Amino acid sequence: MLLQDARDYQILFLSLFLILGLGTRDWTVRPEFIAVTIATCLTAQWAMSALQEWWQRRNSQRSLTSQTTQTEISTPSTPVKKQGRSLRSALITSLGLCLLLRADHASTMALASSLAVLSKFVFQVQGKHFFNPANFGIIAVLMLTQDAWVSPGQWGDEWWYGLLFLGAGGLVLQRVGRWDTSAAFLGTYAGLEAYRNFWLGWTWDVYWHRLMSGSLLLFALFMITDPRSIPNARIGRLVWSVAIAAVTFVLRNQFFISTAVFWALFALAPLTLLIDLIWSAPRFTWSWPAPESGEPISPTAVEV
Repeated sequence: MLLQDARDYQILFLSLFLILGLGTRDWTVRPEFIAVTIATCLTAQWAMSALQEWWQRRNSQRSLTSQTTQTEISTPSTPVKKQGRSLRSALITSLGLCLLLRADHASTMALASSLAVLSKFVFQVQGKHFFNPANFGIIAVLMLTQDAWVSPGQWGDEWWYGLLFLGAGGLVLQRVGRWDTSAAFLGTYAGLEAYRNFWLGWTWDVYWHRLMSGSLLLFALFMITDPRSIPNARIGRLVWSVAIAAVTFVLRNQFFISTAVFWALFALAPLTLLIDLIWSAPRFTWSWPAPESGEPISPTAVEV
């Protein structure tokens, strides 16, 4: 049912942000690029999910055959997981790409979309992918083409954008239960920037200018909090978020990389696997009550 899944809220808010950006900012985003991005993500998700389910069904049938007993009574096979059947995740990825990535050609957006979705199926261990799909697509086309760029300052530094992002992001994080990740990242990064601002003797308006970035808040509230690709344990998420904030600070202020947050997340994403080994916890998955129960749908962390 609509808005009973936390991803529905994320889709709603990201769509509204895209409309808001197109309507209030001087964005040169062509409608056909948005259509190509969304269509490519949805198509790639459907195709890869169908391929994965076919492969699981084939392995399940082989397992059933091998487990046939001498009395010709076979044990029931494990049901095939219909991973990715819902296209919500792919739609979220496409909206993230539309909000953050810019290109001169539609083919570049299609490439970013394809690689973003493909990363979920290729770069995974025991069914868990560790790259954020939208972030992977962005970094991939930045490295592979000369046609793509990210504009961190596209939202300007108007305070009401920040309040809007914080309110919407807070609602999603409250339902998903990953507010600690955003808090650790923003708290660490804000603290490092405050120390640098004080050390250099700058006025505090410079400090707030660096923090009140729409792209930074979108990253902190909607990208770094992806529950399916971040560490499972809370202590692991805190350590991971602090590390990303520290790397972002160094890349931005020592190497003057304006897209530092995206590179930091990409570089540290594989550490999720090591952190999950050090701090074991149930893996997050989307689950729902039985349709006839009438209970609200909410995400839970369960062993899968």
